[in-house]
Amino acid sequence: MTRKSRPAAPKRNKPKAAAPARTATQLLAGMPERGLKIGEAAEVLGVETYVLRFWETQFPFLRPRHSRTKHRFYHDHDLEVLRLIKRFLHQEGFTIAGANKYIRENGLETLLAGQPTTVVRPEQTPSAGETPQKSAVDGHTRRVLSDVRRDLQSLHKMLE
Repeated sequence: MTRKSRPAAPKRNKPKAAAPARTATQLLAGMPERGLKIGEAAEVLGVETYVLRFWETQFPFLRPRHSRTKHRFYHDHDLEVLRLIKRFLHQEGFTIAGANKYIRENGLETLLAGQPTTVVRPEQTPSAGETPQKSAVDGHTRRVLSDVRRDLQSLHKMLE
């Protein structure tokens, strides 16, 4: 019995070599007029693309331009805002709500201009030698709040 030979397998094209990785400065130096796509912006900032998409939902002032096909394009101003957000969240330890509040209180343009502002976060506690700040709530307000608390507690007992 003889074996039938197989037809020759078609030649396959060699896979294309991956494009050399570009550094952040190369990306910024060659930034096209349209801006950077989300992947390029994420690479420059050192975060993942989903992080940029999430930050867009959390920070109302972060609005990159979108093409007709819904692609995001980040320009210089957008990258500065993203760097500021990243610094607050990753280096200074702000929460998203805290960073939003801080930017709203101090002004985005002021912070981007690099004008000095003092960073005071409510979660900071005074050191051993410092005295805690007195509450800004006066006696009348304290009494009203106490009455409201008692009313709520009595309502809670009735519902149990």
